[in-house]
Amino acid sequence: MPDYVIAPPPIPSLPLASSDERFPVRRIFCVGRNYAAHAREMGADPDRESPMIFTKPADAIVAAVGTLPYPTLTADLHHEVEMVVALKQGGVNIDPASAAELIWGYGVGLDLTRRDLQAHAKENRHPWDMAKGFDSSAACTALRSLTETGQLKSGRIWLETNGEMRQESDLSDMIWSTSEIIAHISRAVALAPGDLIYTGTPSGVGPLAPGDRVRGGVDGLAEFELTVGPQRKSDG
Repeated sequence: MPDYVIAPPPIPSLPLASSDERFPVRRIFCVGRNYAAHAREMGADPDRESPMIFTKPADAIVAAVGTLPYPTLTADLHHEVEMVVALKQGGVNIDPASAAELIWGYGVGLDLTRRDLQAHAKENRHPWDMAKGFDSSAACTALRSLTETGQLKSGRIWLETNGEMRQESDLSDMIWSTSEIIAHISRAVALAPGDLIYTGTPSGVGPLAPGDRVRGGVDGLAEFELTVGPQRKSDG
């Protein structure tokens, strides 16, 4: 073991649905505008764009239970429910025909966005990392293995706040399939075991406020339920 000048940070991880083991998280990739209706509500043309990929830091991952803090620096926090793919293998330039062989299993994620920061960054042609990659911005259920679920290509995906349905679609409505997404990312960077992919969100994204009760899921896979907590205070 090497000597470090400070204690190494803990490895981010997620629980498993059927055992006490945990899934270590290496990277978090996210797909933007992967449902046609959502692409249109964000002002994009779903018929012309290739998959739009962005990332979140691995330690943005949190379990989708209990209370989720409302982040700093925003007055417009948005919810985005997504199916999450967990990889057991990696590679580069992966053939879409064999990409599914890399999948360990699935979960249901809540991708949170500081929409006002994102809009400001877009207007000024700045990166919008801080609109997406903040603390606790990637909530996820316990993961289920491929042997439990089989390959998921369809199933209702939904989210409600305070009992009101906000997002509802089907996984079969994704513009780019899971295999195509894996192959696309692997042409840009080397994928590896422990990578997570948030596969995109349906239309109906909208604001969350402190105190909101949020439920979401993918039928036959998993559901989550959590509460939005008070806004975190900035230091200083």
